[in-house]
Amino acid sequence: MRIVLLMCLAEVLSMTGFAAYPAFLAILRDNWGLSNSEAGFIGGAFFAGYMASVPVLSSLTDRLDARRIHIGSCLLAGAGTVLFALLAEGVVTAALFQALIGAGLGGTYMPGLKALTDRVGGTRQGRYIAFYTATFGIGTSLSLLLAGWLGNLFTWRWTFALLASGPTTAAILIFRGLRPQPPVAVGERQVLKRMGEVLRDHSVRGYILGYFAHCWELFGLRSWMVAFLVFSYGLARTSPPLLSPTEAAAAINLLGLPASILGNEAAGRLGRARYVTLVMMASGSLAWLAGFSSGWHWWITILILAIYNVSIMADSAALTAGLVTATPAANRGSAMAVYSFLGFGGGFAAPMVFGAMLDLAGGKANSPAWGFAFASLGAGCLILSLLARFKKP
Repeated sequence: MRIVLLMCLAEVLSMTGFAAYPAFLAILRDNWGLSNSEAGFIGGAFFAGYMASVPVLSSLTDRLDARRIHIGSCLLAGAGTVLFALLAEGVVTAALFQALIGAGLGGTYMPGLKALTDRVGGTRQGRYIAFYTATFGIGTSLSLLLAGWLGNLFTWRWTFALLASGPTTAAILIFRGLRPQPPVAVGERQVLKRMGEVLRDHSVRGYILGYFAHCWELFGLRSWMVAFLVFSYGLARTSPPLLSPTEAAAAINLLGLPASILGNEAAGRLGRARYVTLVMMASGSLAWLAGFSSGWHWWITILILAIYNVSIMADSAALTAGLVTATPAANRGSAMAVYSFLGFGGGFAAPMVFGAMLDLAGGKANSPAWGFAFASLGAGCLILSLLARFKKP
């Protein structure tokens, strides 16, 4: 249990810079004179960096101790956050440094899970995986809260620089608290060959497709939620909101923790295929309601966004635990690489599609435009969930 707690804490700390850009998206968009499409591109660049790094770094955990990869990637994420603070000036530089931060996450999230599953097995492994994956939501919420609180005290540049301390602390914790351990031996098979074996497995392939649909919706929402709340608060003609946009977004994201853990338990009882499909259909439908809630009373908008986020997160751990269970131990690093690459590919595309839809439908000051932008998230999840084929492991 000590290892589980250590890995969960390290994952949360490694993500302190994760939501810094979404927290300041509305401000930076206006300061730099960006279109919504350009602002979405910068948000998507984070996931592009993740996509570029995760096939290599996650696959290497089949041959190298994931601990080493995790430590180096934490330092990369911290460096990217500092560089954003010092040098970001517009689309190109901001996107470049967001990609570096994303590349750091590519070497911490799934390699961290590999480090955990290499060291903790038994009948409770699926539950521990659910705990670990749920900490992603805690990390997101903490990042939003810190960005909001620090942003009230310092400039956005100082805020980014201070948030870089989280990944650095995580690297120290893993270095001091996790013993080195050789991975499961897999010989000298090439990475692409192992990935090919993963994709030929029907059950594993279904979880990968499901994760793509999940990430499309989840990261599209997380990239634009604060900006949407800023817009919604501006329309509301009611009492002042009790929560700032970053505080509201953090609270909403935090609800993903119990949703993910309980969802995994429910999937184990109801059957993963049936459960995941129903949850995806529900979340894809709720996207429409959330998008058209701007201008309503602030607490109604927050409540709808919270329910929507819970429905998105309800299949997160179920998908990841299903993948680990369905994949032979020697191929898990490669499976996690493909799983993360395609999943975060959805995270890369969704913020850009959201921003483009917002521009095409009328712009950031138009309520229906936000509704249609949210609909792009729901439509993607609905369509892709129909394409995914699940098989109970």
